[in-house]
Amino acid sequence: MDIEAGSGSAPHVPETGRPVPEAGAGVVERWRSEGGELVELLARVHEQAGGIAAFRLGPARTVLVTDPQAVQHVLALHPERYVKRSHRARLLIGGGVLAATGAAWKQQRRLLQSQFTGTGMRRYEQRITEAARTTAGRWRRYARTGQTVDVGQEMRRFALDAIWRSLTGYPLDDGTERELTAVAAVAAALPTLPVDVTDAPAAVAADLARIDAVARHAIDAARSGAVGPDGPGLLNVLTDAATERPEYTDRLIRDELVTLLVAGHETTATTLTWLYLLLDRYPAAREQALAAGGEGSAQRRHAIQALVHETLRLYPSAWILPRHATEEDTLAGYAVEAGTDILVCPYLTHRDPALWRDPEGFDPRRFATSDGRPTHPGAYFPFGMGPRACLGLQFALRESTILLEHLLPPYAPAFHSTPTKAVYGITIRPDGPARASLERSRI
Repeated sequence: MDIEAGSGSAPHVPETGRPVPEAGAGVVERWRSEGGELVELLARVHEQAGGIAAFRLGPARTVLVTDPQAVQHVLALHPERYVKRSHRARLLIGGGVLAATGAAWKQQRRLLQSQFTGTGMRRYEQRITEAARTTAGRWRRYARTGQTVDVGQEMRRFALDAIWRSLTGYPLDDGTERELTAVAAVAAALPTLPVDVTDAPAAVAADLARIDAVARHAIDAARSGAVGPDGPGLLNVLTDAATERPEYTDRLIRDELVTLLVAGHETTATTLTWLYLLLDRYPAAREQALAAGGEGSAQRRHAIQALVHETLRLYPSAWILPRHATEEDTLAGYAVEAGTDILVCPYLTHRDPALWRDPEGFDPRRFATSDGRPTHPGAYFPFGMGPRACLGLQFALRESTILLEHLLPPYAPAFHSTPTKAVYGITIRPDGPARASLERSRI
């Protein structure tokens, strides 16, 4: 849950802090007049007022946090003071672990935690590998026939296959894939809807119904004892829990299943798409990664992981993390009033020139050596940090690495056109397709 402090702990008495610097009203007014993205306003606030900065979009102040020390204070050291109140994707994921709060979140997190570390990850690694081999087989056919592909769509297809195998024990079939395109459709619509919307608007009702039908079929299959060729999946963990825990109703199991589908494929697909677009601009980075070691070597794997980490620095999976101050606090010497809304922004922290050399450039070498990046843990956190850090961090890194080990050596996509902008929604995604021909590499 958001509140991690043990009961009976001494009451928190904050020190007297300085007022949080506030960006001038002109910053907000200019942003509004230009009709810019939220990220553009936050960047201006950060530039004018620093790593802990206040601004006003209405009568109440919001505090932007990008300073690494303050990031760690909010997310990792004192999550009981800075809580997550809701999630913009609640309409899609319901009461799943991403949106849950309080005692419910703690119980749900505990059940899922073991599935994404140690033995749990080893259980799913073979399924990820099979999904990567399936993708590699498609790419061989595309390269042989000269077919143009949308790299973003291919990355989404792979990531959905990997999480579907892990959830159900079955490879992704064409029918399920078609129905689950509804997930991306709802996710894209969410930023246009009110944050607290609970009833499905007509624009997304049909897509939500398609998602519910897929979830219902998968849950019924798991309950019937049907086992896929890969064996029981994570969904079986949820249905088994229902036999002992009354809170695991059909609705909660559906919500957890959809949460894992959304979190388990959308962020990975987006990261991999950005990575390929970056390699198109910086081809030497691909050559350096492949030259680091032979096929299957630890050196090459480490170099490929550095590619992923650098992509996540520029385009973090969670680009903004809203929190709410439940009590008065002193944050890195600044006074924060109870009731203040906090926006932690990994996107800006990761691009801060005070922390990163050439912050807008793509340089995976900064993750290839121990001294290549800032040492403070609050300087790099693409999946969040603290008790509410993304459960699937290791899963996402592993599937990205495995796929790239299969695709990066033989193919260098030749892009016909590339997206020109980023869309800042639940994730940061390219604003259009990334169509390419697959050319056999000479490396």
